[in-house]
Amino acid sequence: MNKPRLALAVGIICISIFPVLVKLSMVSGIISAFYRMAFSSLLIIPYVLIFKSFKFPTLKVTLLSVLCGVIFASDVTVWNIAIINSTATQASLLTNLSPIWVGIGAFFFLKDKPKRNFWIGTIIAILGMILLVGVDVFKNLDFDIAFAFGVLSGVLYAFYMLISKNILNQINVWGFMSISLTSATFFLGILSYFSNESFTGFSGTSWIILVTMAVVCQLTAWLLISYATQNMRATRVSVSLLGQAILASILAWLFLNEEITLQMIFGGIILLFGIWVTFFTTPIRLSRTRYKHLKKGIKI
Repeated sequence: MNKPRLALAVGIICISIFPVLVKLSMVSGIISAFYRMAFSSLLIIPYVLIFKSFKFPTLKVTLLSVLCGVIFASDVTVWNIAIINSTATQASLLTNLSPIWVGIGAFFFLKDKPKRNFWIGTIIAILGMILLVGVDVFKNLDFDIAFAFGVLSGVLYAFYMLISKNILNQINVWGFMSISLTSATFFLGILSYFSNESFTGFSGTSWIILVTMAVVCQLTAWLLISYATQNMRATRVSVSLLGQAILASILAWLFLNEEITLQMIFGGIILLFGIWVTFFTTPIRLSRTRYKHLKKGIKI
């Protein structure tokens, strides 16, 4: 299990720079998402054809992979819009609430049900995220487009995780990424065209950032995360991805001058502890004596 965990850790680092790059790219959320998928497709398709890493799956798996591409493209687009219209930290908080939706979805639709440690770890991690961003900021969130799209991004990502976990047992990572990225590119290209978005006219810096998003935040990150998803529980992967909020906040502080405080650092430590709890294989249980006291309302 060390290789999937290492892949997941590196993947998280790669996607943590994404919110900062979105802010610095100076292009719209839809176009940013389009070029992230398009450049990734241009790199992965020649590779799988040359090295014969692609095998045609069944029609059902192909259609589900296409669906994953559309869902993921929608997720990235709405997250981009949330980042552009708020802060990198706030957008990361909202989209990383996805473990709640993944856990609920896994409980109803997957055979591999979330264990007690998952729910305990998720609660701890969510509390850490609230401290990381700040209780006041969390309380004062308005239901504007940035808030709505941040939450929607988390919901879409949860659907992506649940569907991809199921089909990655029937198709290799290269094949899945090839199909999903191609479908995402076509979907976002059509969406951009009908939204009257400009595909050209960007600065040299913007083009460099767009290519970096594709190579680092998309291709490298999601090949690693897809490999981890294939070999680990979907719930465990989704909670681990909460760690990107810590790195994203640090990077936003360094490059976007977003404030970072001791409270945020403390929240980050709690968040990591919550993630660590989800990796326990032995269920966390209270002793019988302690349980009886708690049941009677006695403080111990």
